[in-house]
Amino acid sequence: MAKWYRPVDRDQPFLFPPDMREWLPGDHPVWLVITVVADHLDTSAFHARRRTGGAGTAGYDPDMLVTVLVWAYAHGVASSREIERLCGTDVAFRVICGGNLPDHVTFARFRGDFPEAVAALFAQVLVLCARLGMGRLGTVALDGMKIAANASKAANRTRDTLARLAGETVAAHGAADAAEDELYGEGRRGDEVPEEAWRPRSRASRIAAALAGLDAERAAAESAEADRVEEYRARREAGQRAGCPPASAAVALAEETLARAIAAQQAKVDDWQARNAASLAATGRPLRGSPPVPADRHCRVAEAEAKLAATRERAAEAQRKAAEKAAAAKGPGPVRNITDPDSRLMPVRGGGFIQGYNTQNMTSEDGLIIATGLTGEQADCPSFEPMLAKGQEAAALIEAHRPSPAPGADGGGQDHDDGIGQVLADAGYCSEANLTCPGPDRLIAVGKGRDLEKAARDPGSDSPGWGGPAIQAMRERLKTPDGITAYRQRGHIAETPHGHIKHNMGLRQLSVRGKRKASAEWEFICAVHNLFKALSTGHLTSQALTALAS
Repeated sequence: MAKWYRPVDRDQPFLFPPDMREWLPGDHPVWLVITVVADHLDTSAFHARRRTGGAGTAGYDPDMLVTVLVWAYAHGVASSREIERLCGTDVAFRVICGGNLPDHVTFARFRGDFPEAVAALFAQVLVLCARLGMGRLGTVALDGMKIAANASKAANRTRDTLARLAGETVAAHGAADAAEDELYGEGRRGDEVPEEAWRPRSRASRIAAALAGLDAERAAAESAEADRVEEYRARREAGQRAGCPPASAAVALAEETLARAIAAQQAKVDDWQARNAASLAATGRPLRGSPPVPADRHCRVAEAEAKLAATRERAAEAQRKAAEKAAAAKGPGPVRNITDPDSRLMPVRGGGFIQGYNTQNMTSEDGLIIATGLTGEQADCPSFEPMLAKGQEAAALIEAHRPSPAPGADGGGQDHDDGIGQVLADAGYCSEANLTCPGPDRLIAVGKGRDLEKAARDPGSDSPGWGGPAIQAMRERLKTPDGITAYRQRGHIAETPHGHIKHNMGLRQLSVRGKRKASAEWEFICAVHNLFKALSTGHLTSQALTALAS
């Protein structure tokens, strides 16, 4: 070795105890994250959960575990085994752990407690960002994003398959019980582990949950259809305009109409005959005038019969088309996943499906996710009102913790200090109900962006289009310069966080199963996004934290 090279001696022990603060520079962001979690966030909900550590040993500090997970998710690491590995090899993770080496089971179990604690953490991060001056609410945008579940599309099964699997499972359990009874004798020995402890997520329970989900969905659809039929009957009996009858009961309703027409005319015939017989008995003379037309020859009965025949023809044609559609269908029909029964097949942009969930995010002008949710619905439209309510609650929280502007200041560019000013949403949320429900002003697209731009350039070029009065009014508003200019902000505000989470953070799939845990993990991801948004924009600095603490 040349004499001017420094020696590389890996066998030399440390002559002084190592100082972790020498491992990373003082301006490394990991120190800020550690300070934020330890000193500026209320993590009592995590401390109230189970003790973290092996039997007979001191538990791991929940603040340390939260910080590890925050740092891991921010860098696209969600696997508990990978987190365990990094805690032993990556300097930043080792600094966070402070000499501890939690194993992957500790992280997995700690993450299992997310549903009880993450909501408070998300709110705490939002409050911190508000105290740092973030959360511009003049214009917010709502958008949905499909994210993959921790389940495979290949694990989907139809109802018939689920019923068969459930039957096979019951038979297998019965055979196993019989064999154990023969081997050990009937009854319990007294030292068995409770079933709910040793088989909390068994395949049999997932099959049962998937089957129950399909049955519940079918029962709900049948109940909704029955309600529509009864509502139609009630309107018709009250003499109101009932409109077209529900297709599923059109033939039955037409038969009821015919039966009522026959009964009404037959009642007239019977009444005339009774009165005629009484007149003959009393006076010997029949009633004057012609008797009523027999029911089978009455005009209203003939009209009802013609309507019934036409309805039966339409029903037969609809059944024929439905059979053709079913024969041409490529998919197996309604399915449920036996790995994560709460997840659903979700269509994605560009074609195709993923097994996943539909996440809903409401984002502020400066990129904070102020409200979030996760659903199993493919469509975005039903989520508008619930997310609007969440957004208003978040806005009130932000306004309550926003620092007061200095005397003579202009508010730091905050153009709306009294809650949400305007909500932007794409055409997936467009409906009369969403446009007219209580809440802040909103711009909801009534079509594709290119069509909106074309209509704004030439307001007289498009036709009135679909929709009721609220949709028509929104269509006209989006043709105005102010309307289309405001709506153009939607893409940047709403879709930037989604792109950051998927592409920059690398989080394209959830790590846990079940809607309850998946919702908590997604809320944690959004909290991490907000925290690092404050870091990347320069709002979260050591000086700012010192000012908050003073």
